[in-house]
Amino acid sequence: MRHWLALLLSLVSFGCFAQADYAREQRWADEITPAILVGDAVALTLPDGRKFLGIYAPNTKARAGVVLVHGLGMHPDWSVVHPLRSQLAEQDYATLSVQMPVMAAGVSGEQYAPLFPEAAARIAAAVQYLRNKGHAKIVIVSHSYGARMTNVLLNQPDAPAITAWVSIGITGEYSKPATFKAPVLDLYGENDFPGVLELAAKRAAAIKPVRGSAQIRVAGADHFFQGMDNELVRNVKLFLDRSTR
Repeated sequence: MRHWLALLLSLVSFGCFAQADYAREQRWADEITPAILVGDAVALTLPDGRKFLGIYAPNTKARAGVVLVHGLGMHPDWSVVHPLRSQLAEQDYATLSVQMPVMAAGVSGEQYAPLFPEAAARIAAAVQYLRNKGHAKIVIVSHSYGARMTNVLLNQPDAPAITAWVSIGITGEYSKPATFKAPVLDLYGENDFPGVLELAAKRAAAIKPVRGSAQIRVAGADHFFQGMDNELVRNVKLFLDRSTR
């Protein structure tokens, strides 16, 4: 409760309550849904009844379900999320990539803080969706600002239990790492954003007490792992295989 209050108080610094752009979110859904080749579009529901887009790719032999969380202002088939959700679905995992709340184009990441509670609720709803599909083990793989949103969820005392978390290219430090109950992979590129690189050592120290955690810097990779999809998926899968055995 104190955490949610702190988020609400932080809105004062913006001078007004920031608004999610649900029309933009719908435009993303209308654009990408017809082009989905791996998996199917599904509607997930928040406790308040609001629905949001997910892309679910089942696997009858899945060793775990994977929730994928995209970065700032984008959609659930964007950038690094696409190779992860499609390739992991072919390699012993069921994947569910979910739409995070977005704001108007051009809004900076700092202004997204008021949307964190809804983002956390969406990730929790995705975890429950996979539980309802029969997956006993569930992991979260999140990129960039999506990792910040996942961090907010995992800080909550009532956060859903997960088996592992892969945090890709998270900027800054981890918030309240003492609350992490599952192993964390801190994955980033050698040529990542300065905000990712500068605090890599602090992130490594923060997750060291969490058994099974690790940090990997991928040589030659940038923030979006451009041209390095296979290397990205390989590192994520190796960690998931260890964490879910």
